[in-house]
Amino acid sequence: MDIPLIPSTDGPSGGAAAIQAMAAGLAAEDWVCCPDFLDARRIAALRQEAEALHKVGRFHPAGIGHTAERHAGIRGDDIHWVETQAPLAMALQQQEFTLLREAFNSMLYLGLQDFEGHYAAYPTGAGYARHLDRLRSDDRRVVSLVLYLNDEWDPEDGGELCLYSEEGEAQPAARVTPRGGTLVCFLSAQVPHEVMATRRTRWSFSGWFRRRA
Repeated sequence: MDIPLIPSTDGPSGGAAAIQAMAAGLAAEDWVCCPDFLDARRIAALRQEAEALHKVGRFHPAGIGHTAERHAGIRGDDIHWVETQAPLAMALQQQEFTLLREAFNSMLYLGLQDFEGHYAAYPTGAGYARHLDRLRSDDRRVVSLVLYLNDEWDPEDGGELCLYSEEGEAQPAARVTPRGGTLVCFLSAQVPHEVMATRRTRWSFSGWFRRRA
């Protein structure tokens, strides 16, 4: 099954039409993708913000589960939870992602309340084994989002996001190349996914729309 693709539209962020189309796509399938959700200028600015934070030591090794323990063989990225030090990412959350959350609520009645997000950097050789985003004892995460910030990404650079229809499926139902500007959304509790090993540093802004506990 191919991942539903939402075509880009005029405007700096794909516009309201793209946001509504993404909501319709998620209503029809468990995942949806917009290849040009943000233009190259915005993507470059977000990547530069992430790189600057990484350079001054604001990133830390990502962990797994409630204890957030590091298991590099399972998950090898470094992350920075978006706070006041990342004004461009905060603006994205408050503007485009708020409109997207409202569209999802309007069309899918998901009861989404807020967004929790972080920058992520996968160094060369790192990946993330197959998993679900919803924690076993916490069902607040409903929709997962990944916005790619990479520049000039080629298929041989690796780092694809693989999406599976079900946990035991041997082959992915869809593969997404992490080209800059691409936004992927999928249901956190229903879509097993993994990040294949990357052959160069892979940048993204990732997170979850959540409902109240």
